[in-house]
Amino acid sequence: MSKRRLRATAPVLVLVSALAGCSGGETPRPAGGTTAAVPTQDVAGLQAGYEQVVAKVLPSVVQIVTDQGEGSGVVFDADGNIVTNAHVVAGAKTYEVLPASGGPALPAKLVGSFTAGDLAVIRVDGAGLPPATFGESSRLKVGQLVLAMGSPLGLSGSVTNGIVSATGRTVSSREEGPFPGATISNAVQTSAAINPGNSGGALVTMDGSVIGIPTLSAGTSQGAASGIGFAIPSDTVKNIAPQLITSGKVTNSGRAALGVTIAQTVDISSGAPGGVAVVAVTEGGAAEQAGIKVGDVITSVDGKATDSTTALAEVLAEHQVGQTVPVEVRRDGQTEEVKVTLGELPGS
Repeated sequence: MSKRRLRATAPVLVLVSALAGCSGGETPRPAGGTTAAVPTQDVAGLQAGYEQVVAKVLPSVVQIVTDQGEGSGVVFDADGNIVTNAHVVAGAKTYEVLPASGGPALPAKLVGSFTAGDLAVIRVDGAGLPPATFGESSRLKVGQLVLAMGSPLGLSGSVTNGIVSATGRTVSSREEGPFPGATISNAVQTSAAINPGNSGGALVTMDGSVIGIPTLSAGTSQGAASGIGFAIPSDTVKNIAPQLITSGKVTNSGRAALGVTIAQTVDISSGAPGGVAVVAVTEGGAAEQAGIKVGDVITSVDGKATDSTTALAEVLAEHQVGQTVPVEVRRDGQTEEVKVTLGELPGS
């Protein structure tokens, strides 16, 4: 990811803690008492496969340098549009692209950002950068081999390997400088190393298809958690990027929303459940139609506690536009439940 350090949220950290406690057993041995050797031809075949994927995809991966920091990007189409993370370009006024194949820095311009999903598109005109092939993340299987390509710590064209560790994760990044933080739904978890500067790069399967944009790694108060990284799924990229390219904004986010503005986390001193305070309600939106008002405190959505703005965002990210869910609110010291038919999160 970029020089801004992002962390996975609490639900992920629980997973990290659980995994950290696992102990490894001895390597199984055949009856003869010797460790089974991997056939040389299998090793050679795997190595050749890695080399072929790198040769195919790496020319489509670039390093992005802004006046705010650096990160990575993936060439999306033949017009020079490059997909990256919104946090890589947040607050920047100048943008340069350095191709992995080398050569001079190329000036770029911002096409548009979808901050809520941590995606952005910048463009380099007339450079003839080769576009990558974006695959279908919905078809991923846990255990698939993947490579992460990008520019960790400014080292352009770096490659790490791992597997798909899980799919369908919901993770959030924290506010950092001009970037307000984001919540990513259906994230791809991978064991391929993702380090500062990798953000916006490519997570690639062995057929050379980009199936994710590496975005953040899990961390604890003791530091980064090794081998636990997350990528925005390619299906999301293929929905959001064309909208940014066409109009500079997102009109169909595909993300559920209540239609409220949340200003702060509320702690109820009486010992009642905490929640988030509603400071504005979108006219005609889902919350208004359900009777939610400014001053209400939302304490849960569909039975899941919403004791912070991040918790609310993560709950909503796990639901669909048009889905009707129970929402618990506190008003004038009383708790009541209302049914809300979720609307769509505004794109920009």
